[in-house]
Amino acid sequence: MNKQSALLIAAHPRIVPRPGSRLCKAFVLTVMMLAGIEVEAQAFARARGFEQSSQQKKTSTKQAKSYVCPMHPEVKSTKRGKCPKCKMDLRLERAVTSTAVTDTQNLIADNAVAVAMSANSTDTTNTESNESGSPRKMVIPDVDVLDQKGNALHFYSDLIKGKTVAINFIFTNCTTICPPLAATFARVQKDLGDKAGRDVHFISISVDPLTDTPERLKAWGAKFKAGDGWTFVTGEKQEMDKLLNALGASVSRREDHSPTVIVGNDLKGVWTRTYGLARSAQIVGLIMDVIEGKVDESLTKETARP
Repeated sequence: MNKQSALLIAAHPRIVPRPGSRLCKAFVLTVMMLAGIEVEAQAFARARGFEQSSQQKKTSTKQAKSYVCPMHPEVKSTKRGKCPKCKMDLRLERAVTSTAVTDTQNLIADNAVAVAMSANSTDTTNTESNESGSPRKMVIPDVDVLDQKGNALHFYSDLIKGKTVAINFIFTNCTTICPPLAATFARVQKDLGDKAGRDVHFISISVDPLTDTPERLKAWGAKFKAGDGWTFVTGEKQEMDKLLNALGASVSRREDHSPTVIVGNDLKGVWTRTYGLARSAQIVGLIMDVIEGKVDESLTKETARP
């Protein structure tokens, strides 16, 4: 008997028939039907509330979807379209990535890469000011890596510190943008002549370290006649994930990596980035500016165009 039926009987005791009579049985049946109707109503209300809650979650998920430029991660939109800076198609931003490192945040400004220091910064050595007294625009972790010859290196100390570098991102099984990226690096290296390996060093970082062994990287680089000033880098996945995050190049799928080239002068604290498939002459001009410690804004924007 439900609460309403009990109150009804308490208020009108005369309506309760004598036990055993037909009227008593009918009365009990009526009370049971009323109780069943109330239970069904409560169940329907709960189900309706759950349905509305689910619908709200779906709506929230749709609202969270955003599109981002692979060249300029600070450019985001809730709709598909092109980046107003480099005209590349915006890509759907993935909410969760398998290579996310929670203690590193990427802060990227126009035509420059600004990376926040990892909370665990004991192995990050390039935190001092440059010769002009201004702070560096990029902090790079000194992770353990292997080059294409199998040599164990510290990424910042051995490959970046005090040097001008051009960095791109590849994987050896790639059949789309990686070969053209390597071919562009090869042309730039050739155009720079004796400056390559002396005034500027080239670095290709694998976004698939589980596959790209030093041997595979060496064979892949040989296809593009990589010179002595061109280093291919791989290593333990955890270390590589930390490095890719610091450079703003972490992706959930290797195929989604950006055709970005980062150019930096560590000694003078000048860092910028450009489109890795731009004309080699344009990239050479950008590198020459960075060697001198400056960045021509018009040249950077020009090289950023696909």
